This record gives sequence, structure tokens and C-alpha cells, in this order.
Amino acid sequence: MKKIFGYFILFIAITQSACKKDFLDRQPLDAYSNSSLWSSQSDALAALYGCYNGGYDPSSYESGWETDYSIYYLDAASDNMYSQFPWEGYQDYGNGTVTPADNNVYKRWNYKTIQRCNWFLENVDATPMDETLKEQYKGEARFLRAYQYFIMSQLYGDVPLVTTTISAEDANNVTRTPVADVRSFIVNELDTISNVLPVSYSGSDVGRITKGAALALKARIELYDGDYAASIADYQTVMGLGYSLYPSYADLFRIGNENNSEVILDVQYKENDFSNWLPGVMTTSSQGGWSSLDPTQSIVDAYEMNNGKTIDDPSSGYDPDDPYKNRDPRLEASIVYPGQLYEGSYYNSIDANSGDYFNDNNNSKTGYLPKKFISHMSEDYDDMWNTGLNVIVIRYAEVLLSYAEAKIELNQIDESVYDAIDAVRVRAGMPKVDRTVYYNQTTLRTLVRRERRVELAFEGLRWFDIQRWKIGDQVRNGEVYGTRLGTVDATTGAVSFTGDNVSVEKRTFNPNRDYLWPVPQSEIDINNKLTQNSGY
Repeated sequence: MKKIFGYFILFIAITQSACKKDFLDRQPLDAYSNSSLWSSQSDALAALYGCYNGGYDPSSYESGWETDYSIYYLDAASDNMYSQFPWEGYQDYGNGTVTPADNNVYKRWNYKTIQRCNWFLENVDATPMDETLKEQYKGEARFLRAYQYFIMSQLYGDVPLVTTTISAEDANNVTRTPVADVRSFIVNELDTISNVLPVSYSGSDVGRITKGAALALKARIELYDGDYAASIADYQTVMGLGYSLYPSYADLFRIGNENNSEVILDVQYKENDFSNWLPGVMTTSSQGGWSSLDPTQSIVDAYEMNNGKTIDDPSSGYDPDDPYKNRDPRLEASIVYPGQLYEGSYYNSIDANSGDYFNDNNNSKTGYLPKKFISHMSEDYDDMWNTGLNVIVIRYAEVLLSYAEAKIELNQIDESVYDAIDAVRVRAGMPKVDRTVYYNQTTLRTLVRRERRVELAFEGLRWFDIQRWKIGDQVRNGEVYGTRLGTVDATTGAVSFTGDNVSVEKRTFNPNRDYLWPVPQSEIDINNKLTQNSGY
């Protein structure tokens, strides 16, 4: 599908969908009409790819069905990350200062994809083509629409549920549908389409929506909404579809290993035509980057020691003056920390004499970088601002941890729970779960929540976990800290800490308001029938 996205550049006016004349022998753009479009399977496929069309619009802070920007930056709304530039759209979400009229926020209240999918679904039946394939196409469009409703209902709560194309006048008079009804619609859609979607694709079709994607998203929603029994059943089905953990956690996210056995759903990118430019915002100024997204000390401290003990355990062997030694290997794979060899030199964000000093322009304000997607920057990318790196939306490790969580919440503690968590830990180079420490619902709940945080760090899921566990006042309140200051030996990488942890910002969290985002005031100005979320 990466190849196909690269070829699709033609915009169909109603949907703003993308395709290119040299991919299909097509009429000129000005010859298109709704009556002439649906004449062949190729037409239907072109319109379907319009539903997949994504991309980030910086002028409006809006995106397509899913993008690199919305995945990577969402962790800045959590305790995992700090977004240092307010105009990039997430700082105000993270520190609790967002308002409905805030123009410096990234908006996910977006019906563009939904309208494209509605238009496709209303018209594709007229196409003379194989009926089984047509149902598959419709299933893909229904998934993309359902995914958009998942995101919006998760962030805003009640949202207008619109399942047909409507006029601008009608759109400006819709009201918000109760979130329970929206979620019910999503789950029913995903259940239905899972029966018509293929388990896998090959060739240039890789990246399209599969049965596993539909069921994994359905199970995620059921988990989030507390329907644990249904979630377990769906996760078990997904676990039987042939997915497996990629052998190397450190290499899982590299561009050369895309579309591997662990990926269930991703957004496909292609250099030049539909490029992912976010690696450039993650790296430091000495590499030409912006350091836009800065991991916090809190996420660094969440990683266990490599013996399976937490750093606050006196018997763990943790040394605060040598804090990165003997840690969970996922720490080194996910975060560039002071003294780590990165891009040919030892990263030094803690010494004022270094070009990467935390307090200088375009350098990480926490002293840490998100390494997961930029681990081999110069080796993997000719131009870090123009890459074909796919963005993973759902992967098999999430399925395993979510299955374990659902079983734990029902207090169904059996070997399958340990097996699922162990598989994720062992792949990363960690020991299996210590059954003498984690032996009941309370202790296993603590473990699986920590495991989710470190395994899925910077993948856009941490905020959803905070939201559903209702821990915002515990983890997103107060000072945000980064590394301690000191020096790094440029020859050996040895770190000497001589100062305190840097303070990055002060955050506030109102549990009566901040679990939902405000409905954009611009939407209410257009449609006064829309109500605002409580507290805004």
C-alpha cells in the first residue's frame, strides 16, 4: 500500500481523495461526476484510497484518519513526554491550560474522513464488480469511519454520530450523540466487518485494513469501556490469527523492518509523495533536529532494573549516580540519555559546554530524546525530514498486554496471563514475571500497567491509559522533571552528575474536567446546538 499511496495524487472533489492518472487510465479531473465515477472496480478502489488519505494540516491542526503527528505527539498529553513548543499543538493539553478557544492546540474533532467514508459507502454499490470484493471495500471504509469515531469519542466524549453525507446546513445543526451510543455503533461496525475483511494482504496491498485490525480495535474499545469478557474473547481470536512478536524490540520500529509479523495496523508512508517528517522533530540540534518531544524523568524511572526489580526497591541494585546501568533494555532502545552513544558520539545534554545542552535552542528541555523511532538516523534515512517510515497504530505486544489486563481485572489469574506478559518481557531481554512478587490481582495490576507504559512508550496510548484508569491527578499534576546536570566524558561516555534534576514545567490537572478535551470553540461558533464539555 505504500507504493499505491505514492501513486495516488488525484483529488476527487467530493472526498478530496488521492490517486494519480498514471496509476489508472482515467479521465481528466474536470470530467469527474458522481455518475461517471463508479463505472469499474478501479474507480471504486480509487475512491476507497481517498478514505485512507491522511496527512497533517498545520494551518488547522487537523489530520486524516491517522497520522505520524497525532500518534507521536499524543504522549505529550501524558506524563511520558513534554512538548516544548506550544505552537505544535500539545503543550497546553499536557500542562492543563487548554481552553476551547485555544488556537495552539491540535484538534481531533474532524469529520473529513467520516464524510469521505459516508460518501463512499453511499455510492459504491452502483459499481459493477465482484460483490465479495465490494463488501471488503465497504468493510475497509467502515473501519476508517469507526476508527475516527473511536478517537473523537475517546477524547471528547459525546460527538455527533453522522453516518450519511449531509449538507453544510445540516452539518451546522447536528447535536452531540451520547458517548455510549457512539461506542455501541463502533463496536457493532467492527464486529460486522471483521467477517468480510481478509486476514492479510500481499504486495502493494499491505497496509490495508485486515480482520485482525478490526478485532484488535474492537477489543481495545471493550477493554477501555470495561467490557472485559468481550475484550478477552476478541483478543483470543486475534491471538489465533498468526501474529507474533518481532524478535528484536530495538529494531522493531526501524524502516527496514516495516510490516513485520507484529504489526496489526499502521499508517503507510512513502518518501517524497506521502512522507513522514517527524523523525526530524525528535532528534537534537547537533543532528539538525528540533527536540520537539522530550521524554520525562518520570518515564525513565518507570523502567525496571534488568533483574526485574523496580528502582525504588532497596535490593534492586539501582545507583542514582549511575542511573542507566543494568536497566530494562527497553530504556536504552527507547530513550537517548546522557552518556549514551548516539549517532557517533556520546549524547551530552547536561553540560553547558555541549552543543546539545538542555537549555539551548532546539535541544531537549528534559535532557532526553525519544530514540525508539530514530535509533539509527543517519543509517536509515537520507533525509530525516522526508522519510517513508510507517507509523504503527496497533501491534501484537499491545494485544498480549491488553489480554492480560482484562483477565486481571476479572481476577481470572491463570497461566495465560503470565504467559502473555512473559512473552513481551522476554522478547525485550527481561526476566519472566516473579510469581512470588506478582501473585494476585492487586500486584499484577500494578505490573501490567507499568509494563504497558514502558513497552508502548511514545506510541500514542499512554494518555488513553491515564484517562481510563483515572490516575490523572496522580501522574499529570505538579512539576515535570528531566535529567540531573553534570558532565559527560566525550571519550568514554562516563557521566558525572553534580546537580539536581532540571524542572521543566508546572502542570495542573482538574479531574472534573481534564479527562476530556474541550470541544473547539470554532465548532460551537458555527453550530450553536453543540454543547461544551463540563468545566471548560
